[in-house]
Amino acid sequence: MKRLLFLLLILSQSALANCWNKEAHYYHVDPYLLYAIANVESGMNPYAVGKNHDGTIDVGLMQINSTHFTALEQHGISERRLMTEPCTSIMVGASILSGMIKVYGYNWEAVGAYNAGLKKENYPKRMVYAHKVWEKYQQLKSVAHERNDW
Repeated sequence: MKRLLFLLLILSQSALANCWNKEAHYYHVDPYLLYAIANVESGMNPYAVGKNHDGTIDVGLMQINSTHFTALEQHGISERRLMTEPCTSIMVGASILSGMIKVYGYNWEAVGAYNAGLKKENYPKRMVYAHKVWEKYQQLKSVAHERNDW
């Protein structure tokens, strides 16, 4: 039984690793950046739910905001799927980040917009968030470099 659980854990981690790489490649973003965002957003908890001051909620590994739910449902992606299918959350998160990059270019303001949105007055929030992600990103890249995993 323990061997089976261990095998399932290894296989699920491997499948999840494939999700990071697949979606990063498809959306032309660094997989470590996606991973850093998920770490900052949910602490890597696929079941995370965050309640915002404006009445919206964020769900899943990538903390997808409820303002996206209507558009996502047109593509067969429900709130439940975002919470029960980490790869779906990664795909949607990568898509959102890609959209922010189209607006701001491939820079840290685009990363900040993933969380704080596009409003001009949210610039300070974008930069605070981007710095958090940058710190996590640097940690991840350092570990990857030590493991020769990059």
